[in-house]
Amino acid sequence: MKSSSHWPKHIYLIASGEATHQHKATRESMGSKAYNLLRMAEIGLIVPPALVIGTHFTRTPDECMLPLFAVGLAALQDVSGLVFGDARNPLIVSVRSGAPVSMPGMMETLLNIGLCDSTAPGLLRQTGNPRLVWDAYRRLIASYAEVVAGLPGSLFEAEINRTTGGRDERELDFSELRELTARFKTIYQQNAGSAFPQDVNEQLSGAVRAVFASWNSDKAQAYRDINGIDAAMGTAVTIQAMAFGNSGGHSGAGVGFTRDPTTGDRKLWVDFLANAQGEDVVSGRRNAHGHQAMADLVPGAWRSLQEAVQALERAFGDMQDFEFTVQEGVLHMLQTRTGKRTPLAAARIAMDLLEEGLIDAATAHERTAGLQESDMGRVQIAPVDDKQTPVSPCARAATACPGVVSGEIALDGERAAARAAQGVQVVLVRQDAETSDIVALESAVGLLTQRGARTSHAAVVARQLGRVCLVGCDNLHIESEARTIRLGDLVLQEGDTITLDGNEGAVYDGVVAAVMVPDAALVSRLRALRASHAAGHQRRHGA
Repeated sequence: MKSSSHWPKHIYLIASGEATHQHKATRESMGSKAYNLLRMAEIGLIVPPALVIGTHFTRTPDECMLPLFAVGLAALQDVSGLVFGDARNPLIVSVRSGAPVSMPGMMETLLNIGLCDSTAPGLLRQTGNPRLVWDAYRRLIASYAEVVAGLPGSLFEAEINRTTGGRDERELDFSELRELTARFKTIYQQNAGSAFPQDVNEQLSGAVRAVFASWNSDKAQAYRDINGIDAAMGTAVTIQAMAFGNSGGHSGAGVGFTRDPTTGDRKLWVDFLANAQGEDVVSGRRNAHGHQAMADLVPGAWRSLQEAVQALERAFGDMQDFEFTVQEGVLHMLQTRTGKRTPLAAARIAMDLLEEGLIDAATAHERTAGLQESDMGRVQIAPVDDKQTPVSPCARAATACPGVVSGEIALDGERAAARAAQGVQVVLVRQDAETSDIVALESAVGLLTQRGARTSHAAVVARQLGRVCLVGCDNLHIESEARTIRLGDLVLQEGDTITLDGNEGAVYDGVVAAVMVPDAALVSRLRALRASHAAGHQRRHGA
């Protein structure tokens, strides 16, 4: 650890496993995301260098600006070898939130800060990749407009749809992206009343203020209320050198869990998008692919990831939820945190980690103490007998959280809350898996989306709340004005009932019978753990 009498308080620099600061870096002072970045760097994983503005500045973000620009940014430039705003060798950064406790997707992130008309040629010089430059630039304008200027994202989504004409936007070439960037600038100016900022310092200060402000957003406050999180802890802001997952065929972005968060099985659970940035995966607006897509495209990075997750579990002693970027075949780790999981998975993971020697018996007991044996099983579609005709699903989707639920279709949070208040089970049906639906998710028994990945932030929250969740249903089409949905050829009204099978990734029309199938072997292991703990307690304290 380095320290300097001139280094500002409450600001930290992460580079090659070191944190530069006057006072000890803690999870409370630098936020969980940055604290875990530091730990990943310390165990030798590749982590892009980062500057952290501590939680201290949440209520007074203006006070961080002088030390940020006078001292912190210069230090980040030194360790990265790049210069923020330089026309030949520009530093391009992400600006991310990070509270001392995990609040997935509840606050804002901006990528590609530092790109402007004067630095775009420099990024092209660094990478030799014009497609990357214009893709990153148009993404910055759209996200900055939404997060900082408060413009609706639909303005830019509509322009993308007009440009792609039904193609995947990753198929756009650099000239199309360059033209799209120009149109995005026009849309920004027409709707914001001023031009997109070409001063990179203005971009950075605007991004930092917006991320701090997102601590008090409606969805963040709702999440804290639901989970009993103290608003006084605040959030940190991490300014990190970009790793570009959208830099071509041997690049991409992904999110994963070191173990299956639905069952607890010891297998990597990864969503990956080639030639994409991380927000494409977690935003809930894009579908993603499983680990095989990554293994086929970037086998070296896939092997590195398998080694990295073992290091993560050894260091943190628990199942981890992580984010990563692959740039030109090289794996960069961007985040890790304790993963949200089902009660079934919580039991299996705790007992497996105990058997593997990663945690002790007391820790395993502590992690399973609040679990009920009735949770140690799986609700699944009831089997049919010879007299019954099997029911066929009307659609398929990716399963993000298991179980089986039936409920009325609700197309927005207001409807979901109103019907739930009347004692009706509701399935929230949305185009995207977005965290702004946090209150609606609490009201509903299930979530079905047209787009989104299993590891999107909204799916993670649904899993934490124990809601059955299916995402990326290609056959789902929502007609908002008519208040109907179409599942293939089947048209249903809001208020009609559907059944979600989160085990098999199936959607059924109407109510389908379900049964609880207990996991007898897991119940037996849990009982043995509790008996052993009770016996040890008795030996220590006497009968």
